Amino acid sequence: MTHPHTANADPREIDKFSELAHRWWDPASEFKPLHDLNPLRLGWIDGIAHLSDKTVLDVGCGGGILSESMARRGARVKGIDLSRKALQVADLHSLESGITVDYEEIAVEALAAREPAAFDVVTCMEMLEHVPEPASVVNACAQLVRPGGYVFFSTLNRTPKAYLLAVLGAEYILRMLPRGTHDYEKFIPPAQLAHAIRHAGLEIVEIRGMTYNPLTQIYKLSRDTDVNYMVACRRI
Repeated sequence: MTHPHTANADPREIDKFSELAHRWWDPASEFKPLHDLNPLRLGWIDGIAHLSDKTVLDVGCGGGILSESMARRGARVKGIDLSRKALQVADLHSLESGITVDYEEIAVEALAAREPAAFDVVTCMEMLEHVPEPASVVNACAQLVRPGGYVFFSTLNRTPKAYLLAVLGAEYILRMLPRGTHDYEKFIPPAQLAHAIRHAGLEIVEIRGMTYNPLTQIYKLSRDTDVNYMVACRRI
């Protein structure tokens, strides 16, 4: 399946998540980590950007877990993705839940060209490590947010600890994720992401790590950015 919207997409990555699309909203499925993580990231985003009555874009929204939860907080949410199957699942769940989200199959770069500075808040969570050119996504997100608006990213650090926990641990030992979900070579050190953020005209507001306890199955905010981390930015 080809995706003419942009060259900054790996068809194998899109197809990988498309094959699992029907399981997005099963909290016991391969997407359990996203369901477990979502309250934490939602609370962090809302605490900084105050989502109520804001116009929000969720980049790489998948089946809509974060998109719907932001809409529940009173935001007007648009979710974009290049997986048609995931978006169909998101649309169906939106109808079932009664939570309105506007979903569209379009690349973030194409939307930035069409609707620059159209959003108060842009989120791009757990996506950068799945695209060939993360800096292109960062730049497009910066173009899409209004001056003074917030952009949020989350990704995985490229450290031995991240390989041990996010790849070997999560995919092979605990089997929380399907094997091959992550490519360690695509993990992004915070300094690399920070450089792309500043180059795009954004200023960093906060960087927080996320830690996971496999015994309690609970995620917590942390200063430890060795594995999962989130960055809050503001457009200058």
